[in-house]
This record gives sequence, C-alpha cells and structure tokens, in this order.
Amino acid sequence: MTIAKEKVVEIVNDLPDQVDIDEVMYRLYLMQKLEAGERDVQEGRLISHDQVVQETASWFAK
Repeated sequence: MTIAKEKVVEIVNDLPDQVDIDEVMYRLYLMQKLEAGERDVQEGRLISHDQVVQETASWFAK
C-alpha cells in the first residue's frame, strides 16, 4: 500500500513537538488499516453482524 506524502506530513503535523518514533509508526499503521477497511466497504467485502455471530458462536460454547 502506498500513501501520499501530503498525508504523512498531515499526520506528522498533528503530533506533539516531542514524540516517540513508535507513536509515529503506530499512527501510520492505523491510518493504513483504516483506509484498507474503507476500501473493503466500498468494494463490498463485508460480512453481516449475524454472520459474525454465527461463525464465532463456537468460540464461546461451553
């Protein structure tokens, strides 16, 4: 996945003056995941809440 340089600059400008490199990396990672999720929604790659409940029900069975 690629990211526009302007978006990186925007993220960096929103950070405090003193920031840990892990925080920068986390915010870039989070942005990447959110954008990927939005693309999935736009392209119809979804499952319903009922499907999730059905598929995960066995995880909680006693």
